[in-house]
Amino acid sequence: MLQSAQYSIGAIRDEARQLIDGGKLNRHQPIHALCKFFSDREWNCIEHELEINQFLLRDRLCELLSHEDWAND
Repeated sequence: MLQSAQYSIGAIRDEARQLIDGGKLNRHQPIHALCKFFSDREWNCIEHELEINQFLLRDRLCELLSHEDWAND
């Protein structure tokens, strides 16, 4: 039996932060831009977790990362 991957909102935030820090994504892109970095099966799980946490795919990545720490603050 195949098990679908489980993604917590924290894991999704961490992955998004790594992609932004690596220059692969921009903080002002929609959350949906993450989908090109995951398989269809993974994306279905991620999309479900985002919906549970009341994020829309059109929301900006910076909204997902709303709890960022800034070194120069």
